[in-house]
Amino acid sequence: MIAYTLQRLCYVVLVIWVMSVLIFGITQLLPGNVAYSILGQFATDRQIAEVEQLLGLHDPWYQQYGRWLMHLLEGDFGRSIVMQRPAGPLILEAFSRSALLAGIAITLVALIGIWLGTHSATHRGKLSDRLLTLLQYFFIAVPEFFWAILAIILFSAWLGWLPATGYAPIAESGLWRWAAHLLLPVMTLVLGLIAHVSRLTRSSMLEALRSTYVLTARAKGLPERLVLRRHALPNALMPAITVLAVDVGILIGGVVVVETVFAYPGLGRLLIYAIEHRDLPLLQAGMMVVTAVYALANLVADLLYAWVNPRIRYRASVA
Repeated sequence: MIAYTLQRLCYVVLVIWVMSVLIFGITQLLPGNVAYSILGQFATDRQIAEVEQLLGLHDPWYQQYGRWLMHLLEGDFGRSIVMQRPAGPLILEAFSRSALLAGIAITLVALIGIWLGTHSATHRGKLSDRLLTLLQYFFIAVPEFFWAILAIILFSAWLGWLPATGYAPIAESGLWRWAAHLLLPVMTLVLGLIAHVSRLTRSSMLEALRSTYVLTARAKGLPERLVLRRHALPNALMPAITVLAVDVGILIGGVVVVETVFAYPGLGRLLIYAIEHRDLPLLQAGMMVVTAVYALANLVADLLYAWVNPRIRYRASVA
């Protein structure tokens, strides 16, 4: 297991390094001038030339990338051009709020999605299975921004139950106001992903229930609940674990949309702000954090997959 973990960790480092090259290259191709963004529209040509010389913008791209990467490895995320503040604390504060939102969402998606998929598979052809299948197709087809707008209109504008925008720290506003600001964004994020996970869990569970080891367990007279928990569910979980890792990437994209619609001060909204104002240090650092989160989520999924199915880590150690 240690060899397999080290192997997957090397892949994660490689992916993050390749993405760092792509992120740096793409941001350098954006139109505009960083020195002009720093000094403002009334800067003279001499002032712009001095700032470009100071920042080394005329150096070859690989030298600029090397300096940026070395600062990044030292924990220096640069300085926001627009806000004139270190980018690290800004990203850390925004990321903590996005992580709270995403953490609650992915937990609900895993628990509810797997439970609904298992229920649908064990009640195949019944009314609850048909209803769940219909709802799964419906929620998968409808994008997040539609549910966000509908939730604001229904629960905030019409009923007045929940706030439409913003974030309230629990230390300042109390538990209820803190949770009230999270309910609509979390609900918007989980609807489509629960349908996605439950649909896949249903398919893998049906395949597991038709397998020979489940038939053998039933022939031995084991209780149905024990057959499901010990024999069918562990094998049905493997595709679900994989799709949950993929859903982390979908969740990152959904967080950007949801944070923008609900004016939630998270990392997604901060990245939108950086793009709109061409704040390159903030944008580069934020994208690197998103890349690291997605890569680590896939690493966790690989380790869970190997833990559920020992044959995977065995094959990896042999290779």
